[in-house]
Amino acid sequence: MSIVETPRVTRTEAPVRDGVIGRSPLRPDGIAKVDGSFQFSSDLHAEGAAWGATLRSPHPHARIVSIDVSKAWKIDGVDAVITAADVPGKATYGLIAHDQPVFASDVVRYVGEPVAAVAADHPETCRRALEAIDVVYDELEPLLDPEAAIAGTHPPIHPDGNVVRHQRIVRGDPDATGEVVVEGTYEIGMQDQAFLGLEAALAIPDSGGGGVELHIATQWLHEDRGQIAACLGLPEDQVRLVLGGVGGAFGAREDISLQVHTCLLALRLGKPVRMAYDRAESFLGHVHRHPATIWMRHHATADGEIVKIEARFVLDGGAYASTSSAVLLNAVTHTQGPYRCPNAVVDGWAVRTNHLPCGAMRGFGVVQACFAHESQMDRLAEACGRDPVEIRLRNVMRTGDPLITGQVVESVAPVERCIRETAALPLPDEPIGGRDADPMRLPGGAGRTADVGHVRRGIGWGVSIKNLMYSEGFDDYSTARCRLADGRVTLKFATAEVGQGFVTIAGQIARTILGVDDVDLARIDTGVGSAGSTSASRQTWMSGGAVDAACRQVRERLFEHVADLHGLDPLQLEIDGTDVVDTLGDLRVPVAAATAGQVFDETVEYRHRPTVDLDENGQGDCHVAFAFVAHRAVVDVDPELGLVKVVQIATAQDVGRALNPLSVIGQIEGGIAQGLGLAVMEEIVQVDGRIRNANFTDYLLPTMLDMPPVVATLVEEPDPQAPLGAKGVGEPPCISSTPAIVAAIRDALRDDAGRARPLVRVPVRPQDIALSGTASPDG
Repeated sequence: MSIVETPRVTRTEAPVRDGVIGRSPLRPDGIAKVDGSFQFSSDLHAEGAAWGATLRSPHPHARIVSIDVSKAWKIDGVDAVITAADVPGKATYGLIAHDQPVFASDVVRYVGEPVAAVAADHPETCRRALEAIDVVYDELEPLLDPEAAIAGTHPPIHPDGNVVRHQRIVRGDPDATGEVVVEGTYEIGMQDQAFLGLEAALAIPDSGGGGVELHIATQWLHEDRGQIAACLGLPEDQVRLVLGGVGGAFGAREDISLQVHTCLLALRLGKPVRMAYDRAESFLGHVHRHPATIWMRHHATADGEIVKIEARFVLDGGAYASTSSAVLLNAVTHTQGPYRCPNAVVDGWAVRTNHLPCGAMRGFGVVQACFAHESQMDRLAEACGRDPVEIRLRNVMRTGDPLITGQVVESVAPVERCIRETAALPLPDEPIGGRDADPMRLPGGAGRTADVGHVRRGIGWGVSIKNLMYSEGFDDYSTARCRLADGRVTLKFATAEVGQGFVTIAGQIARTILGVDDVDLARIDTGVGSAGSTSASRQTWMSGGAVDAACRQVRERLFEHVADLHGLDPLQLEIDGTDVVDTLGDLRVPVAAATAGQVFDETVEYRHRPTVDLDENGQGDCHVAFAFVAHRAVVDVDPELGLVKVVQIATAQDVGRALNPLSVIGQIEGGIAQGLGLAVMEEIVQVDGRIRNANFTDYLLPTMLDMPPVVATLVEEPDPQAPLGAKGVGEPPCISSTPAIVAAIRDALRDDAGRARPLVRVPVRPQDIALSGTASPDG
């Protein structure tokens, strides 16, 4: 039976009943999300629950002189007021370095840093209580320039120093050069994950005291639990986490936000506490994509073959470390992109500033690197008089090629196929504005500002490589439990379903391996071993591998049972449809009958192959596997007004094996939307360390009207290293779609001599495009 199933369109029981998610081979949460009955974390409630809220710093950098909470206590309805002095356990937390305080006690390091929290009978009471807390600050000079952090010209803003990580890579001959040299400096703005489901949590203390159960939308239940328990001063087994409905994540839910605060208040009061952010607080309460400045210089032969790459990366990590070290690793190790490069000299820094903290976001680190290396490939093509596609094919990476870290790419690497299949996809067949010159199809849309005669069309390319899973020796594993009884399977795992569709894939795997129709998914919580984070395009490979292995072990027990009953060798049994069959005889027993009165229960941990840290020259097998993708963008541009309309995105993506093609296409379209946003719209604007656009009116997001048709083809070459042959598909779509769109804008803005304008920052702003504007600084 193929792992790829065509879902049966049937309506079954309610999607959630008694902690068990629906049995249909359709997406188990699909019906509830369509009819509005799905409970997101902000929908959770408990009888008698109090409300919690957080007081945040108004300054990017200041010393806390005093905190007076007496006036807050005098407000009717206030049940609790807590500060750093009330944290019973570890005062700090963090994913890699535990450098971020639960509450600031002596110094605040960014606008929005938590200083205190309250619990009360109503959100309005909480608001009044927060206003009543008197905090006296002594403002300090903020560190806002990452270069000052590197140079050491600003005093340390944190005891751990201003540099989170410096990583150098030297490969081959550092003095190698080529006949053609091109260079550029590129800037990537700070992007928000912009999930629609805001941060919310419900903490319920144990009736007997001591422990707590937290319902939370997160990406990694067990990592959250470890950090929360340490801060609460409790053993981990007294802190239980249950996955609340997640309305998107994209990396922003990897770090702690309101988890510890909610639990502290609940334990203090001895009753449930709810906390929920609004959009403005959400911008302050989670990490964002690192803004970056990247300089690259490519050396090549006269015909465009890369000889050497030099690069310098500077990533602004904001006030705390979060995952900055991992983001920097990804950035510098992907300097070359999906191209051969025998020689390289790369330096990268991730630093602290008094900006908003930055951490994981879809394609972390590789998005920044890709914008730079793809812009460089276009410069190289122009310098060599080559077509952008030709220059990429000339340098294309293949399986067995080494990276600049010395690691050999053992993954299936169909880069050439991705490029050629993307090129073969049809271009738009309608003229600018459509055959009816519809203003909605022009740049500016309903504003009706663009004139068809002024609009130019451009085509651009982007190709990328993305590492999968976690790197540098991390003990990366996922746990799954499979229970088969009376023809029914129950799966248990802690894999955070954030919208990617793992709950669908898990059922498909069980039905395929065990020949059953009924698969129940138990509640997703910390009642089973860790599944790791839903990030880094890892869950299909890792948790899919764990479910696959657990189901196979259960199948072995089933075969042993049937063989024992019928005097057969278990090795001659297999699943055919919904039956156990003897491949050497006539026995055929339905799985439901074979399991009547029996229980087969197995729990498995799945691990990928080991990785290692980089050495002093940045050499080593630090990554697990890789996926590849190509994008071609078609855009219409009004050069006078600086307006852009993305007309089409074509893509061919290396997916290994498409376990659920419909879900894969959904991931591709969603990732491209985020790549488009970074290309021409999305940027968090901070002035003097203060965010100026913490809302979806001023922080611009692509809507349905901005999304172009996506023409996609799936490149299926199963990866032998992957347990199911499938690669993660969530991150690649947002990586090279951004440089493809920018390249298309450059193409549309070619001057009379055919020279493209060197747009060097994203998002591209109208003033970067308008012919009357100032030329790009790198131009």
